Amino acid sequence: MAQDFPIAIVGAGFAGIGSAIQLKQAGIESFTMFERAGDVGGTWRDNTYPGAACDVPSHAYSLSFEQNPNWSRRYSPASEIQAYLLGITDKWNLRDHLRLNTAITGAKFDEGRGTWTLTTNQGDTYSARVVISGVGGLVDPATPDIKGLKTFSGRMFHTARWDHGYDLSGKRVAVIGTGASAIQVVPSIAPQVGRLKVFQRTPAWVVPKGDYAYSDSAKHRYAHHPWTLNLSRLGIYWLSEIFGPMVFLDAPRLSSLGERMSLAHLHKQVKNPELRRKLRPTFQFGCKRILISDDYWATFERDNVDLVTEPIAEIKPAGIQTADGTLHELDAIILATGFDLGLTHAPFPVTGRGGKSLDETWKKGAVAYKGMTVSGFPNWFILMGPNTGPGHTSVLVYTEAQIEHALGAIQKLMSEHLKYVDVRQEVQDQYNAGIQERMKYMVWSSGCNSWYLSEDKSNHSLYPGFAAEYAIRARHFHPSDYEIAPF
Repeated sequence: MAQDFPIAIVGAGFAGIGSAIQLKQAGIESFTMFERAGDVGGTWRDNTYPGAACDVPSHAYSLSFEQNPNWSRRYSPASEIQAYLLGITDKWNLRDHLRLNTAITGAKFDEGRGTWTLTTNQGDTYSARVVISGVGGLVDPATPDIKGLKTFSGRMFHTARWDHGYDLSGKRVAVIGTGASAIQVVPSIAPQVGRLKVFQRTPAWVVPKGDYAYSDSAKHRYAHHPWTLNLSRLGIYWLSEIFGPMVFLDAPRLSSLGERMSLAHLHKQVKNPELRRKLRPTFQFGCKRILISDDYWATFERDNVDLVTEPIAEIKPAGIQTADGTLHELDAIILATGFDLGLTHAPFPVTGRGGKSLDETWKKGAVAYKGMTVSGFPNWFILMGPNTGPGHTSVLVYTEAQIEHALGAIQKLMSEHLKYVDVRQEVQDQYNAGIQERMKYMVWSSGCNSWYLSEDKSNHSLYPGFAAEYAIRARHFHPSDYEIAPF
């Protein structure tokens, strides 16, 4: 029966690859993976900028059913994470299921047949009983809305589309943005460039990274005694859960603990009081993404690095003009401005039951039941959908719970020869009302502006609680939550 039950997996990053492996482990081989790029990897294929690395320890930032004892460092570089994804893709023979350079450009549900029709960028169509969407959020670069952006006569590129053919040596370079990509790029290129200007709109809370290389003996121990690797992974996970409330609750007493740690780090790395003042955030710890680095703040002590806090007024052919009238002449501009997360729109046109559009459904913000299923869009499972982002731990804890949920639904559909399962609207509404009620007690609602929030200040990005709680709630597929349609 499995070969008569086609499944489409959209995207071949961690979510898509993890889903494919879990399907294979369950004895289901009738799936096709669609990847718009020329290879697997998603975020880790595209982000190749200097210093690129994960900010979650690698023992936790890997699939629990495909652990790697050979990470070189506690926080492994992007190239190593990409190599890991390539390795498990080959180990599980996933290339036999892969259609590379194939973007899904539209999807439409046929309620009578219980199938999705997917259209590709090549004009082909595919039929699937179930769609697992692992599109991901850290893929499409966000371009800042700055006057004159396209008039710059020098070289400009986004961190996620790094131009490795452009030599920064001796150049006058600007970095726009001070988020998770910038704090890795800035220390990495500062020794190479002639002059580096970092344009900061809002300072960030930064805490020590504590990175280190794993010795050969440690890697040997992890490889030959897997329980030690499991113990390391478990320790990282539970430590992040213990410190979670300090990061996600709107509790100033708890937040102050993190703030004191960050300020001690700032005082240790930056001696100039005025520079420290400019780098010190004024919003509550955790309200924006907390960054980890052992060398970002220290980089501003270099003679060839300047922190610019005047707002950008306009980009001119020769450089960046700030609000005070100063023209900062430049050879290159690097946009470290994050990603388009799709919090109010689908990744491509998706049409469900009764001709309902996912874009129309999400026009006031993306919502889904446990972040995975949307009423009116049967047999469609979103991995890392609305309100499933973690503020304090590895995203893969959430992803794996979602894969298990989708697999449970697939097995139900197959074993009982069902047409579709569609989450009940009242179940979805009740769940999301609870999520938004809890948001009032989270630090993300404490007053700062961040990419976590939609224009109306609602949060459709993060999960308001512990990863363990989400995993317990999301892991199991409960048929009673869904409308079940037999053939």
